[in-house]
Amino acid sequence: MKARHIIIVALLLFAGTAPADEHGITWDSLNADQQSVLGRFSGEWDSLPPQRQERLAVGANHYAGMTPKQREAARVRFTDWRGLTDERRELIRERYETYKSLSPDEQRRIRDNFRRFNRMNRDHRQQMRDRFRDMTPEQRQRVRDHMRDRPRPASRD
Repeated sequence: MKARHIIIVALLLFAGTAPADEHGITWDSLNADQQSVLGRFSGEWDSLPPQRQERLAVGANHYAGMTPKQREAARVRFTDWRGLTDERRELIRERYETYKSLSPDEQRRIRDNFRRFNRMNRDHRQQMRDRFRDMTPEQRQRVRDHMRDRPRPASRD
């Protein structure tokens, strides 16, 4: 579940937007909701790179449209994200870029597998993690190849 939340945070951080111009976004051009959400950045806003300003502005728009429950969940996920090492965050970013490069069918397959895994009871999920962790790299690759090449039922979406 944590990986899913981290991916969601990464999606928010790297949401596709129109690129900021070379001078960035001025603080005064942000709307009141954005300024409220981004208040802790007000003193340093002008020194942030334009691309970061753009990502933050888009994320603030998204956050402003959330329900209180969604905002709390986002805060928890962001806290988890900030608690990761730089190396772990970079690995997640790389995997997200790989995911974005996949075909829509492959992305759907990954989402379906993720949902199916999360519907399993906790003990079964842990058993699967333990079995996978104990495999050699070659065994893991064979499992990946088998999962990729197996016939799939039609989607129920």
